[in-house]
Amino acid sequence: MDAPFIYGRIAIFDNYTDREKELLLLKNNFLNLINTVIISPRRWGKTSLVNKVSEMLKKEHHKEIIVCNLDIFKCRSEEQFYKAYSNAILKASLSTWEKFITGSKKYLGRFAPNVSFSDTTQTYELSFGIDLKEPNLSLDEILDLPQTLANDTGKKIIVCIDEFQNIKEYADSLAFQRTLRAHWQTHSKVCYCLYGSKRHLLMDIFNNYEMPFYKFGDILFLQKIGRADWVQFIGKRFAATGKHISEELSGQIADTMQNHPYYTQQYSQQVWLRTEKECSEAILQTALVSLIDQLSLLFTNVIDSLTPKQINFLLAIVAGEDSFSSAEVLKKYDLGTSANIKNLKKATLEKDLIDILPNNQIVIQDPAFEYWLKNYYITTK
Repeated sequence: MDAPFIYGRIAIFDNYTDREKELLLLKNNFLNLINTVIISPRRWGKTSLVNKVSEMLKKEHHKEIIVCNLDIFKCRSEEQFYKAYSNAILKASLSTWEKFITGSKKYLGRFAPNVSFSDTTQTYELSFGIDLKEPNLSLDEILDLPQTLANDTGKKIIVCIDEFQNIKEYADSLAFQRTLRAHWQTHSKVCYCLYGSKRHLLMDIFNNYEMPFYKFGDILFLQKIGRADWVQFIGKRFAATGKHISEELSGQIADTMQNHPYYTQQYSQQVWLRTEKECSEAILQTALVSLIDQLSLLFTNVIDSLTPKQINFLLAIVAGEDSFSSAEVLKKYDLGTSANIKNLKKATLEKDLIDILPNNQIVIQDPAFEYWLKNYYITTK
């Protein structure tokens, strides 16, 4: 029997839960060619949300819409971005092998495309002999490729790019961002959905008025899935496999993991694996201890990478402190001077350990890490 909970990969079909409002908003934005930026902490289900809407559009509107999904996690330079971008758009737009060959020559012939084909998997890959250092080389055709294909096919094109914050690592990131914005804002039959796993970097790209992508489109701040939705989802997934869990225990799972999509699914699976027919409080506790034990080495390595004051700053957050610059808190947690708080915030934010909410409240981003800090690290410190 397959485990009914999914984490660490894209959730599809019955494994996808809630986000009805976000689904509708994103679907309408895509249909109306409104650029959308999705921002949230890591593992909150951005990729699953985009994938869900993409599949809906491919099924319901395939005659008038082309959806291209691209992950640039491995693209560490402009050249790699251009190759991945061209490849993904052509493969999404040109459905057959023959069309792909013809299209690559028609639209990008001057870049000498090299196409390889696998007989066993029936897949094809496209790469280009691009040298960005050539003084006379223009890459306008690649960036305008979606608009060109939209004009030729008569279809709208939706381009979804995951891990978009990686462009900040490129040699001249600001110039590259200006180039992308200059092209993409002129596309009348294309819209872009940009998202990634580094919330603070995405905020700087899209929410900083000094940056090229400021006000590029709608910004969707993804919220956690509600407790009531988790209770219903967990109960249904247990029932679908002939097992039962009460609403109270389902709620405890969601509460312990603070409704975090990844960890709520992971904890639920650990509970499900230990349940023969009827879940109990004891099973919940056993599963939680096992889960935290699995993660302890990872969390220990995180702690080992931090300075003493950074660790103390996290412990102050866990304890519910909010006046970090007060003399009492500075002394109690040995945080140094009040001027040091800004550096501690910046360092832990860049390590994706904390999140700063719109009301300026500082929280630990990873609920399992917070639980470990409270119940394991502090007690053994």
